[in-house]
Amino acid sequence: MARAIWKGAISFGLVHIPVSLVSATSSSGVDFDWLDERTMDPVGYKRVNKVTGKEVAREHIVKGVELEKGNYVVISEEEIQAALPEATQTIDIFSFIDSAAIPLLHISKPYFLAPDRRGEKVYALLRETLISTGKVALAHVVVRTKQSLAALMPLDSALALIMLRWPSEVRDIAYLELKSSVTKAKPTAKELDMAKRLVEDMAGEWEPDEYRNTFEDEIMALVEEKASAGEIQAVETVEQDEERQTADVVDLTELLKRSLGGAKNAKGSKDSKGGKGGTRKASDSGAGTPRRKKSG
Repeated sequence: MARAIWKGAISFGLVHIPVSLVSATSSSGVDFDWLDERTMDPVGYKRVNKVTGKEVAREHIVKGVELEKGNYVVISEEEIQAALPEATQTIDIFSFIDSAAIPLLHISKPYFLAPDRRGEKVYALLRETLISTGKVALAHVVVRTKQSLAALMPLDSALALIMLRWPSEVRDIAYLELKSSVTKAKPTAKELDMAKRLVEDMAGEWEPDEYRNTFEDEIMALVEEKASAGEIQAVETVEQDEERQTADVVDLTELLKRSLGGAKNAKGSKDSKGGKGGTRKASDSGAGTPRRKKSG
């Protein structure tokens, strides 16, 4: 059984679809832990004053945002908590767009959405609707204390939730400062023809089973070899399991008609006012991280 990292509901109109969020990826590479070679005890990190080199007790540590080099504004824990988005336990859909409209640079991390048994029929209905319309749903979601922009899309017989980067987190291509020798370059017909022939000669299919992390393979082979030779050290570890909250959700399939009617009424109201208000956009939410990093 897949382990859920969050439980809540997909919400659009008056419809709630109970779901669980399951990671669609696993950590890549080899996980090296620090150990004390004398005792084989795990080694942690110290909080050290970068000027004096002395360790700083937790109660003396505050958080600050650097406005410019060397100048900080201190933000208290109370102020940070007040700015955190409310954990509503819902994936709030606010728009449906063409799947090809999302730039690849905005894609951050994929998750699976597993249906709760109380909402399997509505889950399947949303999946088939997205498939037939060629649309994906844009939504806001808060997982733990982090608010994210996300795209909800069909994936075979399931639904996937793709966490997206906020627009402010994605650099414009102008950041590269490409020279005109690149932007205005025009290859000759012969050069282009030869390059196209090379591409055609190397054309293939997506075969994920063939793509290997050779470093990981080499290290794990070495680990197995050493383990077989008895070179194993016992290390005491402590594992903690976080409690997960579950939202109270109700199967509201019968409210589709009412939701549709409400959407039409809302659209008519917007048309009569001559505006586009009413749809929450990522840029209007005030979300993102409290700290803005400088480019570079």
